[in-house]
Amino acid sequence: MLSSRLLYVIFSVLIFINTAALFGQKLRINNKGYFERRGLNVIVYDDIYPEGHQGGVTIIQHGRRVAANGNLYLQPVPGQWAPYPRYLDKEIIKEKNEIAASLMYPDSTRIKYKGQPYIYPDLKLTYKVRVIGEGKNFKIILDLDKALPEKWAGKAGFNIELFPGNLFGKAYLMDEQGGVFPYYTASPVAAGNQYDAQPMAEGKSLTVAPEDDYFRLKITTEKGKLQLIDGRTVHNNGWFIVRTPIPAGVTKNALVWTFEVNTVDNWLYTPVIHLSQVGYHPNQTKAAVIELDRNDHDVKPIKINKLMPDGQSRTVMTINEKQKREFLRFDYLKADFSALKEPGIYVVQYGDVVSQPFKIDAQIYKSGVWQPTLEYFLPVQMCHMKVFEKYRVWHDYCHLDDALMAPQDIWHFDGYTHGKVPEGFKPLKHVDGLNKGGWHDAGDYDFRIESQVGTVLTLVYAYEAFDIRDDQTLINQTDGIVEIHHPDGKPDILQQIEHGLLTILGGYRQFGKFYRGIITPTLRQYVLLGDARSMTDNKVFRGEVKNEYHGFWYTHIANKYNRYFSPRETELSGREYIKDLDDRLVFLDENAGRQIYGIAGLAAASRVMRDYNDKLADECLTAAENLWQIYKSAHGKRVDAQKVHALAELILTTNKKTYKDDLRAMLPLVLKNIEASGWTLGRVLPLMEDKNFVKAVNKEMAVVEKDVEKASNENPFGIPYHPHIWGAGWGIQKFGFIQYFLYKGWPHIFSKEPILNALNFVLGCHPGENSASFASNVGARSQIVAYGVNRADWSFIPGGVISGTNLVRPDLPELLKWPYLWQQGEYVMGGGATNFMFLVLAADDVLNEK
Repeated sequence: MLSSRLLYVIFSVLIFINTAALFGQKLRINNKGYFERRGLNVIVYDDIYPEGHQGGVTIIQHGRRVAANGNLYLQPVPGQWAPYPRYLDKEIIKEKNEIAASLMYPDSTRIKYKGQPYIYPDLKLTYKVRVIGEGKNFKIILDLDKALPEKWAGKAGFNIELFPGNLFGKAYLMDEQGGVFPYYTASPVAAGNQYDAQPMAEGKSLTVAPEDDYFRLKITTEKGKLQLIDGRTVHNNGWFIVRTPIPAGVTKNALVWTFEVNTVDNWLYTPVIHLSQVGYHPNQTKAAVIELDRNDHDVKPIKINKLMPDGQSRTVMTINEKQKREFLRFDYLKADFSALKEPGIYVVQYGDVVSQPFKIDAQIYKSGVWQPTLEYFLPVQMCHMKVFEKYRVWHDYCHLDDALMAPQDIWHFDGYTHGKVPEGFKPLKHVDGLNKGGWHDAGDYDFRIESQVGTVLTLVYAYEAFDIRDDQTLINQTDGIVEIHHPDGKPDILQQIEHGLLTILGGYRQFGKFYRGIITPTLRQYVLLGDARSMTDNKVFRGEVKNEYHGFWYTHIANKYNRYFSPRETELSGREYIKDLDDRLVFLDENAGRQIYGIAGLAAASRVMRDYNDKLADECLTAAENLWQIYKSAHGKRVDAQKVHALAELILTTNKKTYKDDLRAMLPLVLKNIEASGWTLGRVLPLMEDKNFVKAVNKEMAVVEKDVEKASNENPFGIPYHPHIWGAGWGIQKFGFIQYFLYKGWPHIFSKEPILNALNFVLGCHPGENSASFASNVGARSQIVAYGVNRADWSFIPGGVISGTNLVRPDLPELLKWPYLWQQGEYVMGGGATNFMFLVLAADDVLNEK
């Protein structure tokens, strides 16, 4: 018989197990400050980006973000430039299982913020959003400090947004009535000036995806009605919205919603295998990173299987890795299979999960990896051209009417500001010479000088370092024609550099310095999705503008014609929309750092234009040297780093003593800014005759290397990874780009591993459920729904590189298959694509060096 003591122990253990299981089913506040139970997280005001659908109350169900932006809004469907509330603070009250956030209207920090067109109505309101865990469920309660003014009663309302990508084709039930979430918006729109979407359904209780255990949730309101609205009716990037308008006269408990979110018993996150979607060079360090649920304690062997011609696979290596590493919300195993060097096609298997196929081959980076950027993405982004690809026209002739001088003293959207109109120019009068060259900046059609210069610089470095002479594209500047996959006997990379220089020098010829940027005058044009040709009539505006244009430009032009793109309350004061005024605006500024960055670009470009376009090479160098004399006395933290960069390029191009003397005189600032600008000096030190200068720089480089090594060991992916809100892919590419120059300049100090780790990260070895390559059409699995100019077609541009996996605060890495999240899926010039191209070439170079 069992002893009484043993029976007591068994009984106690059973009680503990049952209690733990019961506790695990209750929604509790964890040590990270959000609600958690197995399969469910409720995050309360940790995110800070409501215009990007990241803010307010967020629901994560079975590891996926299903709802976000729970908050009080002034519009049924707030858009990118809507008035958003200001977050003040929050209180975590564990003994009540409650998190309470305090917010207010207006948000004074957003008014004229970086030129963004936020206009706040005359409403001052402070309120609290309380989230309370009750067993398995939770409530959202809204408390107002005072009742809504009559003007806002029934108009302001509490919203939460449902991510559409989870729900297409799934059912919903509103009380007893139901429907299916449509792939394309089908909601009616109210007539009149408000353009408000009408509800798909109304009722007291909404059940989302009743047929799907992994996405089913129920929302019930105690007061008023729930409205289900398709936000895409008003904004293409909208989500499905659940909303309750707030009536007059209520304050405490103005809204009470109860959420019942279904979770599957004992749910575990499916393991994710992270590795390069392209593959590896035989001599490359190779590691598979396995991402696991923290509750997954059944550690399995990791198998490397080689695919055979008969359709079978053969296990060539088994790794029994037991050591787990915590990062973000996951546990990680890291399986090193660097010893495997035999060429072939392989997969990694962990339990029932099998990775995509990848290749091991010494020629792995020779074709199909960096080439799409040069052969597709850069040609498609070319402005002022007509771009063909066989039967397809990517876009027609565009922006041939560039550009009008921006009006004086205005704040424009997307961060463009303009001070005094320079002497010799008049507001809204055409500026000659700006209708040639340049690339559309990103998922929109503007030019930023730093993007144009950055693209030119990276292409120059790639040409010089790797002797890229590929010819797959016809570029005819005389006729403005581009033909993809039509060789014309000239190196594509030099033609692209030339194209960038045409816009950079176009601004210099007119102003004696670089423009700040060129951008559309109206929000209607700015948000256009489609052929760039449809943005303007390509005819220079020659009319007269009688009204005085100052302040927020969009209030004068955009609102009357495009009222639904800005708050409804704006008064136009009789100003009229000018039909033919569709020409882009050119902006100037006095930012010395941007001007000096342009000096570096022109000085470097003059080297590679020599013997290709000597006239352009001479003009680049003359402009760079003239501008250096103007801006050499400028100072500031970023300015000083840019000056080191500019001097490095001037020295490499001219080898003039005066520039070496200028750089030598900057030694204290060089050492102070070594992390920002040190990478530019490796090529220059052999030309410096000052041994003390060289010795001082070399000494600091050893310190820089230790910082890189420390940051690279902070996570399983071997690179510094500190995402803010935006995906960190572009920054990690830039990190790898810089590491190449550090490794080449100081091979006895720096390792090649950070270069390769950065490339692996971009190619798929990064955290989160989606392990796609950030480079579209590169690798077995890549992001082929991206935030490019063709995003409305759920499409992509080969060789474009997205910002990538971003952070849903505090700890969820996310990369959705969704075309409208710019912080995850946007393409960008000035480094986003060309740094990737350079990084691939750099990896090939260091892996094949003798």
